[in-house]
Amino acid sequence: MTLPETRREDPAWTADTRPEATDPVLYRIRGLVMSYGEHRVLDDLSFDIRRGECLAVLGRSGSGKSVLLRQLNGLEAPDEGTVEFDGTDLAALSEYDLFPFRRRIAMLFQGGALFDSMDVYENIAFPMREHTDLDDVEIAAKVAEKLGMVHLAGIEAKMPADLSGGMKKRVALARSLALDPTTVLFDEPTTGLDPVTSATIGRLIRSVQTRLGVTSVVVTHDIVLARRVGDRVAFLHEGRFRFLGDWAEAEASEDEVFAGFLAGREEEDDAA
Repeated sequence: MTLPETRREDPAWTADTRPEATDPVLYRIRGLVMSYGEHRVLDDLSFDIRRGECLAVLGRSGSGKSVLLRQLNGLEAPDEGTVEFDGTDLAALSEYDLFPFRRRIAMLFQGGALFDSMDVYENIAFPMREHTDLDDVEIAAKVAEKLGMVHLAGIEAKMPADLSGGMKKRVALARSLALDPTTVLFDEPTTGLDPVTSATIGRLIRSVQTRLGVTSVVVTHDIVLARRVGDRVAFLHEGRFRFLGDWAEAEASEDEVFAGFLAGREEEDDAA
């Protein structure tokens, strides 16, 4: 990944703006619409994400799962609707005003997005150098702490090219935790990984949620992962949720499209 242009942050951006958590709902999404050209990817979505839960969003490739994640951290503005995070509509904020919220909402991209020119230490230290006033000793301690959380202690000097696919995902997870976010968004975290490594990633996602109390959203087509990490599951199909509930409700769902997805059956159009 190419190293982005650095900037010295305004103190207002780096301040901890977290209000006291009294509302059990962290995200309120209402009437969310997102289109690319004539293709409506998200079609009038309305749902809540509860504080401290892990919501697993299932769907076929191209169903709009990654587009939804970009709405949840303000990377894209919707065509219509609101994305309210802790009482603030992200969709109404300028790029400048989004900075305090992006400190609280970490994003783990599908490929990990590590900086190839930096070693593991500098990859994890990067957000701390850019967004905090921590000194080198404090940064070193936090890098070691975050690597310990993902069971990769002592690999600070390794370069991304020396890491396996699973290790890259774990380093990327450690970096996403560098600023102690309240929310972590995962975009297909097990894509390209073998079943054993995928299970490891799933356990880490669950461990981070439990240990740090973060709210997690995991978009995936990996049903095994979704079962492992999700307190609730949503099924995105043709721009809308065909299902949203817990796993007991999922197993009892009479929605044929959702049931077919869980069973691994192809849709008629796909099988033709």
